[in-house]
Amino acid sequence: MNRNGTVGKGNVGNGTGGDGTRGDGAALRWTCSARWPEPGDGDQPPPLPGFVESTFSPMVAAAAERCLRQAVGPPPVAPERGERIAVVLVSVGGDVGTADATAAAVDAGRSVPPLLFFQSVPNSVVGHVASRWGLAGPVLCVSPVGDPQDDGRELAQLLVEDGEADEVLVILAEQARGPGGRSHATAVLARSWDAGEDSGPQCSNHECSNHE
Repeated sequence: MNRNGTVGKGNVGNGTGGDGTRGDGAALRWTCSARWPEPGDGDQPPPLPGFVESTFSPMVAAAAERCLRQAVGPPPVAPERGERIAVVLVSVGGDVGTADATAAAVDAGRSVPPLLFFQSVPNSVVGHVASRWGLAGPVLCVSPVGDPQDDGRELAQLLVEDGEADEVLVILAEQARGPGGRSHATAVLARSWDAGEDSGPQCSNHECSNHE
């Protein structure tokens, strides 16, 4: 990611050069970013109705909520804009909490709560975010073998270059493993330069244009 907020050559495809000029592919600019946790947050993300036992889905939803509120205001997004916004969820480990809760129930000979089956698929929380905000573009959930940020950028770039979306909400999420770790999620909104400057309020977060 270039410091001017564009995806540059050497980062993703043939988007833009270091000066932000157009290349052979569709150029992207990162318009907003948000995280969970942020300073002042507690150890647990806000509860998410319909999701239990694990912090994975609630923290994904919390990061997405913060990012989208900064970018567009309260939900939902205007339909003509929302139908062109895709969502990409990138996680190496996935929902470890749900997997552990399911394994514990099986090991103890207990019935596995039905909600655990529902939320074990990452698409479930992405569907929640998309429904709440009126995002009707493609939805992708991936577990990368390389750098998660690189995968997120590449997928966002491809979706825009292929004409599938004008904007892409990219969410990176990892749950803590072992003592001392802390779960975290980051959401960024990538926009095609062709989407124009008048698609909605601009992010007030000073980190948005410097997201890496």
